[in-house]
Amino acid sequence: MGPISVGHPPQMLLLLWVSVSVTAASGGGPGGGSVQFLALGDWGGVPDPPFVTPREVATAAAMGRAAEELGADFVLALGDNFYYDGVRDEWDPRFQDTFERTFTAPGLRSLPWFVLAGNHDHNGNVSAQIAYGQRSPRWHFPHPYYSLRLSLPGTNSSARLLLLDTVLLCGGTDDFTSGPVNGPGPGPGPGAAPTASAQLRWLQRRLSAAAGDRFVLVAGHYPLWSAGEHGPSECLYRSLRPLLRRNRVTMYLSGHDHNLQFLWEGGVGYVVSGAGNFMEGSKRHGGDLPPGSLRFFYGAPSSPGGFVHVRLEPEAATVTYLEATGRILHREVLPPRGV
Repeated sequence: MGPISVGHPPQMLLLLWVSVSVTAASGGGPGGGSVQFLALGDWGGVPDPPFVTPREVATAAAMGRAAEELGADFVLALGDNFYYDGVRDEWDPRFQDTFERTFTAPGLRSLPWFVLAGNHDHNGNVSAQIAYGQRSPRWHFPHPYYSLRLSLPGTNSSARLLLLDTVLLCGGTDDFTSGPVNGPGPGPGPGAAPTASAQLRWLQRRLSAAAGDRFVLVAGHYPLWSAGEHGPSECLYRSLRPLLRRNRVTMYLSGHDHNLQFLWEGGVGYVVSGAGNFMEGSKRHGGDLPPGSLRFFYGAPSSPGGFVHVRLEPEAATVTYLEATGRILHREVLPPRGV
């Protein structure tokens, strides 16, 4: 696929098989001089008419307002894109009902979505979600795991965003029944050990290649740390956490638990953004977290949903949690790597 316009004409993406280059506008407008995006997980409606939930509709509208007011170059979709059993094929009407006809706010119409799969997507046909990228100018899902290179405008600095398939890494269970990370955890994913090992080798190579990037972000559906209903993942604790720490990753973004959280552990920020369709206030795994790591948690059952806005500037990465009402719930500022 050739160059794709993103937002204003100066913004261009080059979509390769598993590598994407993103250049944001170099000035003017909200967030000029930065790269920024909206992160949304667990947003995929329901399988019965009208195929959306009130929270998804409210969150979609609020994302459009945030894109116009704060600025956004793209949307990061953190999995569970179609509840409860994914899609059947690339012609499945759920693409239209749950995605195309819902995220229609003016601020979203020109934004590309970079997509990864969650466990509910693996209940259906993930290959169909990948193929749908050939039919929609907004939907970009070139491979189960892939890399985005983010150029910070007006500087020689860059950032890297690595999108993973944590179901292929850790299994398709809907619930991590272990609780603490020293429990049994989920089993091996589809394809078992060879598939997981190949993805981890790819991740190690990409992290090594990103040594000079000012920020490195990793995204997957399952959280590594979470106070919520699913809790921490022993699988990711074993396989992913050492890589995040050793390579000075700025943040790990995930969904799966249906709330908003920020945790800080071992020099890495952990962003949970799973409030696009449901809201759960449970903190049943709060006692399974490293002491003092949970800095923010929001899962009010009465809330109309929420999402995250991330801004990358040479001097800082700013993570802003927004409710679908437009209310700012929390903000974290993270330093560049090595600072």
